[in-house]
Amino acid sequence: MTRFRTIHQARSIDAATPASCSVMLVEDSAAMALMLKSRIEAETACEVEWFKTYAEASQALAQDRPGLAVTGMNLPDAPDGEIIDLLEEEGVPTILFTATLNRKVRERACAAHIVDYFIKDAQDTVDHIIHTIQRITDATVASILIVDDSESARLALADILSLQNYRIHQAGCGEEALAALRAHDDIQLVVTDFHMPDMDGQELTRRIRAAYPPEQVRIIGISASSDPFLSAALIKAGASDFVYRPYIAEEVKCRISSNIETLSHMRRLRFLAERDFLTGMYNRRAFFEKAQSQLARLRKQGGSASLAILDIDHFKKVNDGYGHDVGDQVIQMVAKAVQAVLARHKCLSARLGGEEFVLLLADMTSDEAVAVCEEVRRTIEEAVVPHNAVKLRVTASIGIALIQPDEALDNNLNAADQMLYMAKEQGRNRICTDAVFYRTAS
Repeated sequence: MTRFRTIHQARSIDAATPASCSVMLVEDSAAMALMLKSRIEAETACEVEWFKTYAEASQALAQDRPGLAVTGMNLPDAPDGEIIDLLEEEGVPTILFTATLNRKVRERACAAHIVDYFIKDAQDTVDHIIHTIQRITDATVASILIVDDSESARLALADILSLQNYRIHQAGCGEEALAALRAHDDIQLVVTDFHMPDMDGQELTRRIRAAYPPEQVRIIGISASSDPFLSAALIKAGASDFVYRPYIAEEVKCRISSNIETLSHMRRLRFLAERDFLTGMYNRRAFFEKAQSQLARLRKQGGSASLAILDIDHFKKVNDGYGHDVGDQVIQMVAKAVQAVLARHKCLSARLGGEEFVLLLADMTSDEAVAVCEEVRRTIEEAVVPHNAVKLRVTASIGIALIQPDEALDNNLNAADQMLYMAKEQGRNRICTDAVFYRTAS
């Protein structure tokens, strides 16, 4: 029986990662405070109350607890960082900015309630503060899986991450970790101990990497071992990073944040590489990549699927008569219609180029594929693209071919293309399929 647990730390902002929160800004410099208040309110959903002194902040805290505090280290009536102690007593998550960074300040900045700290006079300090607020109030919270056979070690690491707005999953061994990954497809990062009873961290890393590529799941290894070669062993197995224990909480937070940010950049780059710029649909290259895996599944498991090619009727007349900007609007309208219908059926679609789109209708009979395409055709026919005083309407022709799994993808597409040619020859705004002839009158 699996024992993995999912927790969301109760000490995170309002314990539920809200999209907005109240921010207490404590700063005696009017210039710095006004700039921060302006940027925070402009670039986040947070409301900011500004307090110039320790006394003002203390009085406000006695009446209400903010969701987050942003404060300097020293104030005119509290020159030794007393504001940090006050916010800790009140349990307020705090972002600290400080003019000096010596050992004493660093130790104060590692207090449990400190979300992060930044150097006050650095050029990008305000940007970092804004980015941190955006991250810890983001509703699309990143998920982390902590794997360790010691419950106390898992909870200690979860406690370090409690203010960072991560959703925390826990597993006590390798098998539980793999089960957690299967159960929660939102896990982005695995932090695993090396020495565990059922499998070590190296084996777990290999098994995770065999199922999840680096752009989907990052892995950080942790060990209390004195063996200097462990880090290389895990990284060669597919880990992204490694930390020796006892670790510094600040280092762990930085490494986790860096890996989450790297993963975000990788996903963004992959999204841009796979998507058509105009419509946001998959592009031709991405479609071929994903369709090949569907064909492989059909060869192995069997089942019925169809390929459909959709072409906007008389699209050249739209471009010639109304201009390419309107033509782009028509393409976007058709793309939305295709995506809206296919989203309900969990089918793959893409823009092949120009005014052509492709639909892969998996796990459905020929009649079901025709019904879905008819819904797409009708949705396009009924849609309107407004242009000045004109309500522009277009239609589409669709060719459908039953997929032959043993044939190459190009051959299946050619079969659908032949059906599309027949649909256009028969008068457009209709569907032709090689399974049965299907016609919708104009």
